[in-house]
Amino acid sequence: MAYWVKILYDRKKYIVNFERVNAFCYEENGRVTFWLPDSAIPIVINPQAHLEDYDKLQEYLEYVSGLELDNAYWVKIIYERKQYIVNLISISSFCQEPNGRITFWLPDGTIPIIINPVSNPESYKKILSFVQQSTGYSLS
Repeated sequence: MAYWVKILYDRKKYIVNFERVNAFCYEENGRVTFWLPDSAIPIVINPQAHLEDYDKLQEYLEYVSGLELDNAYWVKIIYERKQYIVNLISISSFCQEPNGRITFWLPDGTIPIIINPVSNPESYKKILSFVQQSTGYSLS
């Protein structure tokens, strides 16, 4: 089922299927960034300037975070003082370094996310579990 939302950004109107957006980034100042599906174009929603659109985004993230869906495996990750909410099913590759860190790249963007087992243990375990269940391969 599609979750279409109309958003005003940069004096343009976008109609976006949030179910196709696979990563969201919360910044300390309250802004939320997501990347349009099938492109690397970022949309930045500031709650002070776009409260209605920000509320739509919050409603969607609350909806998906409470569900275990066959086509979604959402994880929250703190990286570089930002909180990312990522659908791991959309990730196409994972890389584990000798020190244990895991790197993957956000879909529809070029941003690498590096997960450290010490600083992000809960997300790290969830990613290891996801990789094992989805691919049959173990990173540990």
